[in-house]
This record gives sequence, C-alpha cells and structure tokens, in this order.
Amino acid sequence: MKKLVIASGNAGKLREIQAILGPLGFDIQTQSALGIPDAEEPHLTFIENALAKARHAAALAGLPALADDSGVCVPALGGEPGVHSARYAGSGAGREERDARNNDKLVAALAACSERRAYYYCAMVLVRHAADPQPLIGEGYWWGEIEAQARGGNGFGYDPHFFLPELGKTAAELDAGHKNRLSHRGQALRQLVEKLRRYP
Repeated sequence: MKKLVIASGNAGKLREIQAILGPLGFDIQTQSALGIPDAEEPHLTFIENALAKARHAAALAGLPALADDSGVCVPALGGEPGVHSARYAGSGAGREERDARNNDKLVAALAACSERRAYYYCAMVLVRHAADPQPLIGEGYWWGEIEAQARGGNGFGYDPHFFLPELGKTAAELDAGHKNRLSHRGQALRQLVEKLRRYP
C-alpha cells in the first residue's frame, strides 16, 4: 500500500507527515485536495479521535487513510489541554490566532505553578479502508516543560513554549529535520510504518 490520504487540515502536521513519509515512496493525497471536510472530533481520547478522522477520510476518498490526534498534556493541570489542545481557548478565527490564544491561556494557567513539566502526545492511526477491523496504531511521547516566554519561529501550536531542557531550546527553535527525529509525531509515525512493514 503506497497511496493514501492524510486526514488533516493542519498545514504544520501535513508538512511533518509528508517529510517523513515522502522519502519512503508513499503517494500522499491530502483530504483538502480531495474536497473532504474535517471530521468531527467528539471523543475523550486521542486514539478514538484519530480513528474517527481516518475512517471518515477513507470512506470519502476510497483510499487508505492516515490520521493523527495529538496535543500537549500538563500533569499539573490534570492533563489539560490534552485532547482539547487545538481549541483550548475556543474555536473560530484562523489557526495562527487560535494558536496564540491557546498559548496565552496555557501560560496564564501555569503562572503560579512551579511544576511546569509537560509532554506532547500523538496517536497515529492508519486504516486500509473505512471499515478496517485492524487499524494500525502508533504512539509517541515527547517530554519537556512549558516556558512562559515564547522562543523560536519554527513549528506551530505550542512549540514556542515547549522547552526541551536537554537541548536548551524550545521545539520552535529546532529545524524541521531535528524536530521530526525527536517529536511525538515522528515517533508515532515511525512506529506505525514499522507495523505496516510487518502487517501490510
């Protein structure tokens, strides 16, 4: 299986997924190019949301579909923003404005908190067809801390505030290749590709 549709309208995610899958020979279609609208994401877990998005895209495209659901989780906030990461500060507006509001809300929520550990989590799901009874699932965790001051111009979402102590940089200060080697999304996608090699 080499042709598949990516069930995402997030330009940042699409860049990262294409950078990893493209060199492996996958013929990647985006759901927007095929006129497929975003799926609803009503579930309480990342895996359920990713699976819903993948099945939705596969049904409308008639192709295998890949979807991820990911976010930043802060133990001191009970795991929030978690599955609500993309709309933590509400929906509407453009993605950049929404990202800025989400970051502002997260930094404010941690203003009086000394415990700033956080992790990015990604659930990556691939279905061979819409009714696939055995979807392939990859998972990734990327630990860091939430820093009050935004740093870096790369990445997207919470990256300017996601600080990596071992590197002394935020995720937004890493180049794309470095980030993809370390990130939750890169981990999940490589895990999924390995499963695909074993269970085509």
